[in-house]
Amino acid sequence: MKKRIIIILTYILIFFNSNLFSNEDNSVLKIGLLAPLSGEYKNLGNSLLYSLQMALKEIDDENVFLIPRDSGFEEPKKLNNAVREIRSQGAKIIIGPINHSDFNEVKKFNDLVFISPSNIDPEFQNNIISIGISLESQMIALLNFIKKQKKNKTVILIPKNQYTDLIENKLEKLEFKNFRKFKYNPDPRILTGEIEVLTNYSQRKRNLNLRKKMFEDKDDEQSKRQLERLEQKYTLGDVNFDSVIIIDFGNSLKSVLTSLVFTDVDQKKVLFTTVNQWFDESIFYENTVKELYYPSVNYKEFKKYKDKYFKVFKNYPNEITILTYDALGLIYYSWKKNGKINSVNDFSFKNNIKGKIGTFAFRNKKIIQSLNIYKAKNGKFTKF
Repeated sequence: MKKRIIIILTYILIFFNSNLFSNEDNSVLKIGLLAPLSGEYKNLGNSLLYSLQMALKEIDDENVFLIPRDSGFEEPKKLNNAVREIRSQGAKIIIGPINHSDFNEVKKFNDLVFISPSNIDPEFQNNIISIGISLESQMIALLNFIKKQKKNKTVILIPKNQYTDLIENKLEKLEFKNFRKFKYNPDPRILTGEIEVLTNYSQRKRNLNLRKKMFEDKDDEQSKRQLERLEQKYTLGDVNFDSVIIIDFGNSLKSVLTSLVFTDVDQKKVLFTTVNQWFDESIFYENTVKELYYPSVNYKEFKKYKDKYFKVFKNYPNEITILTYDALGLIYYSWKKNGKINSVNDFSFKNNIKGKIGTFAFRNKKIIQSLNIYKAKNGKFTKF
């Protein structure tokens, strides 16, 4: 079997000038950008724009032009006007929208191709390609990792919110054996009680008290030593799983981790994993989990990108901007390879594509990222 060829995208910089538009033929690549350049989310929009400035300078091709337009945030009318303006300038491909909820609006423009940083669905949708770090990509990486760790009783913890059904539907499509789902209320006042049920905490607590009573009235040295050892414990007995996947992030994730530790889950026996991480350093200081594993983008490249962005613009970028940075390189590669971009079919590559976030695989009109597994331990992120 032939080795898969990984094509390295080269990205580069010409600070964009949206007023320069030349011939309407395939010798010029015009790329639109839909971003909230005003209002509450304008910092995000500007961060997306600055990211593409960096990518343009790296590409250093005078035939590539950026056409940015303010699409607002969840403002259909503004979004539609922005798309029409970009199309009127001769662009055939647009980076955006950033929200999956806007997809139904842009599907109407079937003569255009949209590359979105959304991570909701990795499958090509009509004229839209999502390049966000999908749950599918993360779960594939985690399942392979858990299998290598020889764990075979996994619990997937799912928060009860507006995404619960979507998560469950995605999990059903993955070929994963020896797992069960546990849905929890993210409200901390309810969460701990639910985790106690999951871990059989009350029974394990009773087991400890019963065992201690067996030695309390005995005076022999062996019984005293046994009682002393039991006094160091909080519960007695193992939980009925050997790994957990927590599909959560931020403070809600920290609450789940804290509850698992509170219910005395043995971290030497149970593997703790999660998703949706962008190397959040606060994870080190707000929970007592010793080791937490998760799939993510290439940490070294992500850090280099952030440092370079800071050097140029004197602040740090929003995490998703690295996705749009890669999107521009992906568009440029497709344009150079095909000589044009007319539809999403121009992105059905046989080979893998390497970008800043990692390696993309395009198979059956679906994007799957090849992600690394990282470990958060002792105040550091380490590639596993």
